[in-house]
Amino acid sequence: MLLAALLCGCGTLPPAGDKPASVAQLPKDSGELAAIAKASTPPGELSGFRLLPLGPYALDARLQLIHRARHSLDLQYYVIEDDATGRLLLRSLRDAAARGVRVRLLVDDLFTSHTDAVLRALAEHPNLEVRLFNPFCCLRSSTLGRFAGSLGDIYRVNHRMHNKLLIADGLFAVAGGRNIADEYFMLNMSSNFVDMDAFIMGAVIGQLQQIFDQYWNSEVVYPVQALVPAAVPPAQAAAEFERISTVEHAPPELPPVDALGYGPISEDLEAGRVGLIWAPARAFADPPNKRDTMSPAEAREMSTSKEVRMKIWSAEREVVITSPYLIPGPLGITAFEALGQRKVHTVVLTNSLAATDEPLVHTGYSRYRRQLLESGVDLYEISPERTRRTKRLGMFGSSFGRLHAKTAVVDSHTVFIGSMNLDPRSDTQNTELGIFVDSPQLAKELLRIVNISKLQSAYRVRLDSHGNLEWLSMDEDKEMILTDEPETSFWLRLHNMLVSPFVPEQLL
Repeated sequence: MLLAALLCGCGTLPPAGDKPASVAQLPKDSGELAAIAKASTPPGELSGFRLLPLGPYALDARLQLIHRARHSLDLQYYVIEDDATGRLLLRSLRDAAARGVRVRLLVDDLFTSHTDAVLRALAEHPNLEVRLFNPFCCLRSSTLGRFAGSLGDIYRVNHRMHNKLLIADGLFAVAGGRNIADEYFMLNMSSNFVDMDAFIMGAVIGQLQQIFDQYWNSEVVYPVQALVPAAVPPAQAAAEFERISTVEHAPPELPPVDALGYGPISEDLEAGRVGLIWAPARAFADPPNKRDTMSPAEAREMSTSKEVRMKIWSAEREVVITSPYLIPGPLGITAFEALGQRKVHTVVLTNSLAATDEPLVHTGYSRYRRQLLESGVDLYEISPERTRRTKRLGMFGSSFGRLHAKTAVVDSHTVFIGSMNLDPRSDTQNTELGIFVDSPQLAKELLRIVNISKLQSAYRVRLDSHGNLEWLSMDEDKEMILTDEPETSFWLRLHNMLVSPFVPEQLL
């Protein structure tokens, strides 16, 4: 790796090549989705939402839109994994393109080392373009190798696109926290995420299309053909894609209803009318060149994160936040203290050390945990073991649960759903996408989901009479109090304690 770094550390990107600009297609009156949208939309400039807390429902919603699209599909994702879920989605896009649907797929280049070949083969299909966000120049076979080959360009490649979005026929969308991989849809055998998306239609779709176009035509986006050589001649690309994208099993069987009492979106689409909660809404995202043209301070000032934080800090009665990675920093602590002084009830749900998939990030959070509690925050941490026993948010089987939902509810009225964590990386490094919805009804439903996790799948963290941390849980009406990080080994706690002083907060 050292030799590779010396040889390629100053590698440069090749020319982007042919990258014609394109924009979202205007919605057409023809097609199944157009008929459903017309039958489902009330008068006025409102947007319709249905929360998707259940992984299998969220996957079904995406696949249903892809299968029923007749004109256009626009997708952007941080991760599309080379697993059953990723291959199923990519094959569905291939089938849509074969029907004549224009497909534009934008993927962040950080985790494409396993999918370069399948994305390259997919891009050879007619009607289908694949582009990579802020790509790495060389040593593309591993993530570590990519960074080693880009040591001279590390400032640029540390900037990633964290957005998650799918738009079908300019009429329907799915947006929220889920990437495209088994663990986001209850298909992983070892661990799965508790996450949140929304099924969307109405006025806000136009805003989401503009956001997608801004990214698609950005100078930091490259066609996959400019970076990944073809494995076979173009005439054999279809057969090569078929070979390397084989799906080993069908999508999971859908439960009859989710935790909110809704059936699958597919049932509504089949009936020709979708029941949604309608309200004013606004979509927003960071500019694609967030880091390239701004200092960290400027990026923070202009970021999606600031907009969300300002809405949270302006609360008058109550704030409920879910964030898998939570590093408030000194400014965040000051804001939480101000909420406490104004008697705003503040609830935060995040991952425990046992639940997180990023133990180093937990060291950044743990530095502020005591201050959060002293400021009056009701703090809850997800328990992998308790989540496994909770059936209302999915059947985890032998796997354990982790939090990945990024949401907020302000004053039981304003809802945020998006891709943003409350951490420095979302502030200054990543691009993020989010939606504000002004709806007490949607807020009530989101709070119901958060309460399920808070009460049935989490520990409540508090300070005892001596100021020491303790974790509380209720099992079979019996209160349990723990004094060490729950469900963790001594060695994991020791490791985090030893490395914590040496991990710069800005890198978390």
